[in-house]
Amino acid sequence: MLWVSLALSAALFLALSDAFLKKALADGNEYYMAWLRLVFSLPLLIMTLFFIEKPPLDAEFYRVFMISLPLEVLALVLFTKSIQSSPLSLVLPFLALTPLFQVLFGYLILGEAVSARGAMGIFFMAAGSYTLNLSHLKKGIFEPFKAVFRERGSILMIMVALIYSITSALGKAAIMHSSPLFFGATYFTAVGAVFTPVMLLKQRGGMRLPARATLKYTVLAGLFYSVMLVAHMTALSLAKVAYMIAVKRTSVLFGVLLGRIMFEESRIKERFFGAALMLIGLVLISGAR
Repeated sequence: MLWVSLALSAALFLALSDAFLKKALADGNEYYMAWLRLVFSLPLLIMTLFFIEKPPLDAEFYRVFMISLPLEVLALVLFTKSIQSSPLSLVLPFLALTPLFQVLFGYLILGEAVSARGAMGIFFMAAGSYTLNLSHLKKGIFEPFKAVFRERGSILMIMVALIYSITSALGKAAIMHSSPLFFGATYFTAVGAVFTPVMLLKQRGGMRLPARATLKYTVLAGLFYSVMLVAHMTALSLAKVAYMIAVKRTSVLFGVLLGRIMFEESRIKERFFGAALMLIGLVLISGAR
């Protein structure tokens, strides 16, 4: 199916974009590098607007659009700080927690019951989180869980997953009141515009172009990010959101592998296994919704 190929492509390009962004972060301010990735992703996104029809827009579109923007900028900052401070293979799997938060919010706020399949998904999520730090087991049975909260990058990525559980629902509403490609192109262009004053406030040393190698990494990160977004939004137009996101979250497995290949990160087997368990949990929860 075409949407599966597009979702897997989005997963791969997202993992590549994140890996090259981490490369760039070794030699630059996190706000500036994240902003450059957005800037270099915009030409392809803006170009798509010339090939699609502008959908009719209503007040609901603008409402959810404006609510989402500050949350997206906050998630962008937290995400960038997370991959800068911690190994990719350790923190990226926590993005799979997004649907878990959606289920928990549904239970706490709306009283929606958790199905047996959803409960099994939550179990796999917990097991995967535990396995990511399995090497700490020799210090005590609860140490793998405690290790999650001792790692700054893990905490930040869990916060990102929490924010994404909100923005994904808002994004779905905005798409229903526009179209996937139109929303993707306009939304991330707006994110770049809103993020610019934040970056200028935080950027140290002025607006100098980074070194050639760092600039290359940010250009690649931006290019891969824009291709990911086009594939993501096109897949959304062809499949149910929950199913498409479940397939796209294979990016966490690609991210673990790239952590090993590009950064020689250690304990890859336990992290890959933990990420795989969390991905199984994601699929179970997505199918239960």
